[in-house]
Amino acid sequence: MEKLKQKKENIGSLFDNIAKYYDSLNHILSLNIDKYWRRKAVKMLDKKVLHLLDVATGTCDFAIEIIKQEKAEKITGIDLSNNMLEIGQKKINQQWLNERIHLQQEDCTQLTFEDNTFDAITCAFGVRNFNNLSKGLNEMFRVLKPKSKIIILEFSYPKNKVVRYFYDFYFTKILPLIGKFVSKDKQAYNYLPMSVKNFIWGEKFLEQMEKAGFKNTKYKTLTFGICTIYSAEKL
Repeated sequence: MEKLKQKKENIGSLFDNIAKYYDSLNHILSLNIDKYWRRKAVKMLDKKVLHLLDVATGTCDFAIEIIKQEKAEKITGIDLSNNMLEIGQKKINQQWLNERIHLQQEDCTQLTFEDNTFDAITCAFGVRNFNNLSKGLNEMFRVLKPKSKIIILEFSYPKNKVVRYFYDFYFTKILPLIGKFVSKDKQAYNYLPMSVKNFIWGEKFLEQMEKAGFKNTKYKTLTFGICTIYSAEKL
């Protein structure tokens, strides 16, 4: 747990190191299922909002999917990793989305935005990397407008013992080897299974959202429980 804590404290530099390989490895390692997960999560945004905050936006795949599905007029995407944001900016430029998606480097536990700024908040595969989960959730609650929704997409752990066995084998044996081969950074892809295995999911994660003030908390598992979509509201 101490090693995991140390890595979370340096999460920006960890993702800086693998930024240029991040997208291709994600798609390879998930067999492209990550694209399906993102689409499903975006569909849970009920309506098109004016201004959405995408936390841990990374290389902006989730933010771009939100625009594709016309669920936000404007998006502010934030991340700790500058290298990830640079790659995201290139995608935004290529798709002529500069006027709709704005990126900036931010620490999610110390957001610089005013209270009640955003009409919706999303976060895909980011909350398990927060060095302080409660602070991150509290900050997202603070900057979200009342009567607005938050959607969080995150890895979880399969309950089925057979699925869990193969999941563990793939995550702890195969994934780090592929990650090291492609990115030359075995440390980053050892961190991934460790961060998932030691993170909370399901009802326990909903409890943390409720402690931050969110109401109407719900979750939906995907692909045998490998991934989960959480939704909640600030009333």
